[in-house]
Amino acid sequence: MRFSRAVIAAACVSLLSLSACSSGPDDSQDPAYQGAYLYGTDGNMANEFGAIFKEQPGLLNGMKGTMPLTELDDSFLQRLRSVKPGLKDLLFAGEAYDAVVISALAAQQAGSTEPAQIAKYINAVTVGGNICRSIKQCLALAEDGKAISYRGVTVRYGFAEAGEPATTSYGTVHFDSANQLDSGKTEYLGTGNERDVTAQKPPAPVKGGATDKQLIFGGLLPKTGALAYTTPPMEAGALLAISEVNAAGGVLGKPVKWIDGDDGTSPTKAKATIESHHAAGVQVLIGPGASGVALASLPDSIKYGMVMFSPCNTSPDLTGYEDKGLYFRTAPSDVLQARALADVMLRDGLQKIAIVTHSDNYGKKLAEGVTKELVKAGVSEVAVQTYVYQITDGGDVKDEAELTRIANQVVPTQPDGVLVIGYSESAGAIKALAAAGANIRH
Repeated sequence: MRFSRAVIAAACVSLLSLSACSSGPDDSQDPAYQGAYLYGTDGNMANEFGAIFKEQPGLLNGMKGTMPLTELDDSFLQRLRSVKPGLKDLLFAGEAYDAVVISALAAQQAGSTEPAQIAKYINAVTVGGNICRSIKQCLALAEDGKAISYRGVTVRYGFAEAGEPATTSYGTVHFDSANQLDSGKTEYLGTGNERDVTAQKPPAPVKGGATDKQLIFGGLLPKTGALAYTTPPMEAGALLAISEVNAAGGVLGKPVKWIDGDDGTSPTKAKATIESHHAAGVQVLIGPGASGVALASLPDSIKYGMVMFSPCNTSPDLTGYEDKGLYFRTAPSDVLQARALADVMLRDGLQKIAIVTHSDNYGKKLAEGVTKELVKAGVSEVAVQTYVYQITDGGDVKDEAELTRIANQVVPTQPDGVLVIGYSESAGAIKALAAAGANIRH
């Protein structure tokens, strides 16, 4: 990402420049080098992330990346914003809505609000039989003891046996000169395989079930910590689903309930919240946010016999986790996101890539997946270099100086593209690259 002084001087008048142009590289750098494309992933491709750069207008201009994203219809968007007016992002809103709806339908089909019984029917309500698309329609079929195949906001086909979507849609999104996502440039890409839908015979639905215990959902979303900026759309989706389930008559004749809770983007905080929710009688947890937090806190939810249903965990390590059948997610595995992201990068003709990622399971596993896909497509393995910076349990950078050291290693290698994987703390990695003289290409 080095330029000759002449190129740097020209870049200073353009929003293409990532650096402050206070200093330039020496003349020994290749004058033909045109800079690097900058990429991100679902952890940092959000308007709220862009707001972190309010003191650096245009710093993200041209950055693009992928996220699990389905094109949402106007009706859902209007309903969503009626719950949270002024909502700035939509990341995982549909996934949170579907997680609540699927859990409610599973409880109705099971004729029980006991977590172990609900869990047996979660996959089943996505593959069982009669296709239904609204909460009211699906609940009516379930109450009548009929098998259903819920087709929701993001769940368009059934779940795989592991309790996650067999197919999904990714959005390729772009930051503009205001450090905000340009909705006009968003592209949608379907991925996954319908043949991966579970072939396991679903249990027979219970007709006319009843219970003395209402269904209680416990929020386990990152209201604080490094992923706090991602919570508003997920919370809006979950609360909208709660409201619409109750408007349709509730589950087993009783209204469902939501108890707020914070995972803190921290295993310690998540475990404390799970314990609190257990004491309050919660059967289904909605969350957590970070995959690393899920891996660390799953043993606690399993110990208490609670269903953990995340709208945004993406680590491949969660697919085969020994969860006693109690863990589910509406977010797809990063095995699929790695393919989508590699495709975006390959379309830009990249041959030399630097990946800067945090040390959480999400970052390291996605970096490995992207590298694997790039190499499979013909990029030389030595041409993909990964740089890892350490973060705390709460998602903060352990040593800011480490970001500077990494940036000073990356910039002289003159990559065609730089992929930054992280949460809000990855803003520091981008700023460090800017300070080291990096330059974005459009």
